[in-house]
Amino acid sequence: MSKYKSLLCFVISIAFFSSCKTRQYAKNNKQIEKTAKKDNPNPISYTTLSYIEAFKGIAIEEMNKYGIPASITLAQGILESGSGSSDLAQYANNHFGIKCTSDWKGKAYYKDDDQKNDCFRVYKDPRESYKDHSEFLKRKRYASLFELDKNDYRNWALGLKNAGYATNPKYPDLLINLIEKYQLHQYDQTESEREKLAREDKVFKEINANIPNEKKLYTPVPVAPKDPPKDLENGKYYTVQQGDTLYKISQLYKIMVDDLKALNQLSDNNIKIGQKLLVVK
Repeated sequence: MSKYKSLLCFVISIAFFSSCKTRQYAKNNKQIEKTAKKDNPNPISYTTLSYIEAFKGIAIEEMNKYGIPASITLAQGILESGSGSSDLAQYANNHFGIKCTSDWKGKAYYKDDDQKNDCFRVYKDPRESYKDHSEFLKRKRYASLFELDKNDYRNWALGLKNAGYATNPKYPDLLINLIEKYQLHQYDQTESEREKLAREDKVFKEINANIPNEKKLYTPVPVAPKDPPKDLENGKYYTVQQGDTLYKISQLYKIMVDDLKALNQLSDNNIKIGQKLLVVK
């Protein structure tokens, strides 16, 4: 009977902490939504055609810088943001579902994706999202795509899938169908061999420079580094939840693991659900 009670208490505690965390993220999102509505009281309700018209310019700019076909960028924006109608697009100006990483300096919007309450970047302007999309692709796993002609949308679509951009096996077909349905390839441009070599040289220098920092630049984190959850007991104590580790908590509250252990007189890295840890010096 005592084992049953212990198990029941364990389950209840997990449900309680999970519920608190969800309410915390919902409160954060409401603030983001309130700010978005204040900054833009009359948001544009896009059709796919008006979405294309609105963002073709920035897609072409990014294509000319890095060689990503404008048609590919626009098709991904249409597909991933629902032509600008998704919550992420409307409230976070995030049109490509780019998540928070440890170097992210902005605010965050939380929604279920790969995991519950995944952390997504909030941009001040949709153009920032388009620019960040280019930065997101400038890494080793996508490097071979930049050797393609910047109007080769078919091989870009296939290459994105093969490089692991999306898990949906139909992802290339979805992009190609959008491109051809809306004639997005009209925004793609050819380049001379000399222009192509110069563009590749620039992009590959940036990709190579990024390689040592790729883990920091592209690995999602559970909360935005600038805005960790503020619900601390007495403004100082964090209650350990299921799945927590000292490292995860240290990242959450910007404190070294060794300092966290010293503050709480811990001799090892073992922590328990429900344990209160001092996280503010």
